[in-house]
Amino acid sequence: MSSVRPLKPALLTIAIQELNEIPQQVPQDIEALREWVLKQPHLRACTNDQFLLAFLRGTKFSLERAKEKFDRFYTLQRSIPEVFNERRLATDPQVLDIIRMGVLLQIPMDADDPGPRVTIIRAGFYDTSKYKFQDIIRVGSMFGEIMMFEDDNATVSGYVEIMDMSGVTGAHLFALQPQLLSKFSTYADEAMPTRQKGIHFINVPAAFETGFNTLRSFFPAKIKNRISVSSDPAAIFDIVRSEYLPKEYKGTGGSIQDISRAMEAKLSSYAPYFQESQNFGADDKLREFGDHMPKDHRSSFGAVGSFRKLEID
Repeated sequence: MSSVRPLKPALLTIAIQELNEIPQQVPQDIEALREWVLKQPHLRACTNDQFLLAFLRGTKFSLERAKEKFDRFYTLQRSIPEVFNERRLATDPQVLDIIRMGVLLQIPMDADDPGPRVTIIRAGFYDTSKYKFQDIIRVGSMFGEIMMFEDDNATVSGYVEIMDMSGVTGAHLFALQPQLLSKFSTYADEAMPTRQKGIHFINVPAAFETGFNTLRSFFPAKIKNRISVSSDPAAIFDIVRSEYLPKEYKGTGGSIQDISRAMEAKLSSYAPYFQESQNFGADDKLREFGDHMPKDHRSSFGAVGSFRKLEID
């Protein structure tokens, strides 16, 4: 018996109309995907019902596409070792420091709001002498996985990222690592089952706005169309309702500290999962020949990475 959460009415409507979800068939769909995963000798993976359902929703309930994305999820992580490594733990001091600084903020929403989940990345609010941008992305990737387990807005309606560039210095801009940002965005699009609906750069310094087209060139064409940039502080209100935003953004929600504390508590509750996930992954040496062997070895990243194109029948 499947143990997944029932969707709120508005999200259920979206799931049925846009994602081809058939509520009474969901348990059988999950079981079909789990059976396939367990038969793959090269995969060591999470088979939690809600986790598997995220992949089905992320591929509009195409079982074959869900298999492909699931395989990519674990296979492509190896190509970003600076993000997916031994520090990806809920107890890691660096991870906790980044959360407590409020560098990443997952914005709370009303329970009945069917809109996409919003995350704010405060790119100028960390010490570049202590942390690298890859450390910020690592923490973001952890909350991205938590969304797959428990955020129905993210798995049904998708998510939006806001890059707040206020307080950004030359050191921060240099630390952005455009190629890493491009690689991780491609991973998010090709391997993560949650749908990326937009990347919005706000409070952009004039110098950064001038060079924005250079940064944009690092993103795949599909993602370029989802990117916006603005130096207007009020631009955030076009993306997020003011009642959701913390008071530091002139909203009427809680404080950044409130959000950070809630995020730390949430991450702590997933400590066993992230410990276990250190053993998850894909081993190509154990991948069976035949229908599920990758046939196209061209990079998903062009010249800047080593992701394989997987064509899984």
